[in-house]
Amino acid sequence: MTGDQIQAPSSPRDGEDVTITFEQPKPTADKSGTWMGVFMPCLQNILGIIYYIRFSWIVGMAGIGESLLLVVFCGSCTFLTTVSLSAIASNGAMKGGGPYYLIGRALGPEVGVSIGLCFFLGNAIAGAMYVLGAVETFLNAVPSAGIFRETITRVNGTDIAEPITSPSLHDLQIYGIVVSILLCFVVFGGVKMINRVAPAFLVPVLFSLLCIFVGIFSARHDRPAVGITGLNLESFKNNWGSSYQMTNNAGIPDPNGKIYWDFNALVGLFFPAVTGIMAGSNRSASLKDTQRSIPVGTLAATLTTTGLYVVSVLLFGAVSTRDKLLTDRLLSATVAWPLPAIVYVGIILSTLGAALQSLTGAPRLLAAIANDDILPVLNYFKVADGHEPHVATLFTAFICIGCVVIGNLDLVSPTSTMFYLVCYAGVNLSSFLLDLLDAPSWRPRWKFHHWGLSLVGALLCIVIMFLISWAFTIVSLALASLIYYYVSIKGKAGDWGDGFKSAYFQLALRSLRSLGANQVHPKNWYPIPLVFCRPWGKLPENVPCHPKLADFANCMKKKGRGMSIFVSIIDGDYHERAEDAKAACEQLSTYIEYKQCEGVAEIVVAPNMSEGFRGIVQTMGLGNLKPNIIVMRYPEIWRRENLTDIPATFVGIINDCIVANKAVVIVKGLDEWPNEYQRQYGTIDLYWIVRDGGLMLLLSQLLLTKDSFEGCKIQVFCIAEEDSDAEGLKADVKKFLYDLRMQAEVIVISMKSWEAQGEQQESVEAFSAAQQRVASYLEEMKEQARRDGTPLLADGKPVFVEEQQVEKFLYTTLKLNLMIQKYSRMAAVVLVSLPPPPFNHPASFYMEYMDLLVENVPRLLIVRGYHKDVVTLFT
Repeated sequence: MTGDQIQAPSSPRDGEDVTITFEQPKPTADKSGTWMGVFMPCLQNILGIIYYIRFSWIVGMAGIGESLLLVVFCGSCTFLTTVSLSAIASNGAMKGGGPYYLIGRALGPEVGVSIGLCFFLGNAIAGAMYVLGAVETFLNAVPSAGIFRETITRVNGTDIAEPITSPSLHDLQIYGIVVSILLCFVVFGGVKMINRVAPAFLVPVLFSLLCIFVGIFSARHDRPAVGITGLNLESFKNNWGSSYQMTNNAGIPDPNGKIYWDFNALVGLFFPAVTGIMAGSNRSASLKDTQRSIPVGTLAATLTTTGLYVVSVLLFGAVSTRDKLLTDRLLSATVAWPLPAIVYVGIILSTLGAALQSLTGAPRLLAAIANDDILPVLNYFKVADGHEPHVATLFTAFICIGCVVIGNLDLVSPTSTMFYLVCYAGVNLSSFLLDLLDAPSWRPRWKFHHWGLSLVGALLCIVIMFLISWAFTIVSLALASLIYYYVSIKGKAGDWGDGFKSAYFQLALRSLRSLGANQVHPKNWYPIPLVFCRPWGKLPENVPCHPKLADFANCMKKKGRGMSIFVSIIDGDYHERAEDAKAACEQLSTYIEYKQCEGVAEIVVAPNMSEGFRGIVQTMGLGNLKPNIIVMRYPEIWRRENLTDIPATFVGIINDCIVANKAVVIVKGLDEWPNEYQRQYGTIDLYWIVRDGGLMLLLSQLLLTKDSFEGCKIQVFCIAEEDSDAEGLKADVKKFLYDLRMQAEVIVISMKSWEAQGEQQESVEAFSAAQQRVASYLEEMKEQARRDGTPLLADGKPVFVEEQQVEKFLYTTLKLNLMIQKYSRMAAVVLVSLPPPPFNHPASFYMEYMDLLVENVPRLLIVRGYHKDVVTLFT
């Protein structure tokens, strides 16, 4: 508590040391507080052009009743979004980027970047909207400044006493471009200059509001302006209902107009009047205390402006006739006391101030996205700490000027609205997810929040988007989706501890509990292979796993569904080799990702391979998500390289799998295993000798789902005794395969035909060599036992060997090998049952049996099932 730094433990993810201090952070002198940093920017953005030059027209079109509904409806959306924003912003320190930073850290970098870029576009387009509003007001106030003018002499098909003039599209474009360029020069001055300029924009705005309200209360029937009735109950009643109709491009009622206005269209026009709540959070990097300033300042601005809108609806509806509301877009200036010029100045300064805030926030938002280094294409917009984002400002100005060229405020406004709503929905969904998951790290200082409010806020955003325009909604969501897809493909990985990771974690825990610990039904059985990466031999440098093992692991999954666990063992002491294990695990994880194999990597440090594997097979996995198949390579090199320790280790691993009730798949000829581009056109032959729960059959079906084996056919070989009913056995097996929905040709081989087959010279020579080696090794053991006066010992364990039994094993294995060579010479892959190691036989004897079994068979899967069915006859 004295402010001394305490060293935190190193992170298991990145290995970096983190220091924690308990003293108060020292704010820098140029940081802004709640009033100047949040409240004023939000107020300037919210209280803008729509209120001054469209609000009275909206009241005339929708009526007082529906205008109140409109204000409450849109205000509720932004209020709920503000509550969600307050909760997220008060859950820790914020860097630059405002809502992008919040959404990205809550929903992940892909969602954060896609919504952040949409919000950037919304801010840039909003700047154009404010510029057009300022220019339109200026040209209405000073008609002589217009180079081109448009005059309207008829309203609803009838002549009017006084012609209505409106600015020309070309005037709006010319003046708008000039104003945009001037504002950009101000923005280049930085946040300090804008903070100095902001009061100069806001004070006249507040004064103009005062003049409007004074003018409304002082208005009388004898006012020179036509249609101004003063606060009149009759006008209030007449203006209560709606009057939706066709208008021309200038908003003047016209039966022949091209635009029809209804409540949905007015939502799109009015909603920008309640946006701007992110103006403070956009400048989060410039705030002294984001956790206090953003909630307090944003909520204060939201409630203040919403209350102002409600009061204004009632006053505008009671002070003027319907025709005046619909034809005088600057009614706020007409009723102002003492002169309309005050309101003109207020409108222009208000809109320019809001445009300034948008053109200030948008570049900083883009720079924050670029600085996170997620998208390389945005590297041009990176800025160093403390520097102004000049390149991003130029890009924002380019977009703003492009929208100004459109020249139609009523078209630009809904476009900006859509991007704002996408961002607001993202903020609400972020708060909803974080609040619902309630992770230990979710401890916001702002206590007035609930996941239900955030969900309602998100739904309101989506509803408003479709109310405005389903076409605009689809386009904006499609744009966000395209950015998301682009980021997910081209973007760099960023682990921000987002809410989705927490959701996946919670879902995984809940699913694991729901699976329970009971036996999995065969209909729900999935192979979870544990791939033993430790090779019997050497691999190329920096290759932690045999490349074809990853390919084979993918062959055991149907359409890529499932999980593999890649395990390797490092010999040594754990305390000494912990860092080596960590580096090896990272290397193996990277290799698995490179091979596009869904799975996780685990590295175990143990005194030797046998001890390490025994620990793995007992502890790896959780509940029913424990690995159920052990996959490893057959040690073909053990005799060629005279590796005498391999037999004991290999046999020990198989025995451990049998004790742990794990299935085993041993791949012989792994170097020749085909990849996804190498098509096979032979057969997949199964030598089904013992019942294995259907695992061998299931593996053959899974192989057929892969591109490399889809051209193959399955053959099932059944071995019958000499006097058995071969045809009956064949019919039974066919019926069994039919019930299992498996297409395969059944071939029955009787012992008699087996004995009659010709023996190949190579296999006979291998058989003779194996006999000699076994006899020689047996004599050595006997001699050693006589010398030491002990029973027969092999691998440090007592053994009991019957020579006749050894001969029988060798001869049976030879016959099976000869049968495979005879019937499966053209097979793409052969599957055969794995014989268990004979009890009390030396490990080297078992390796002799296995070598004889795999002799001259190029590609072989030796399979042992376990005491569970993995296929079922029933639906």
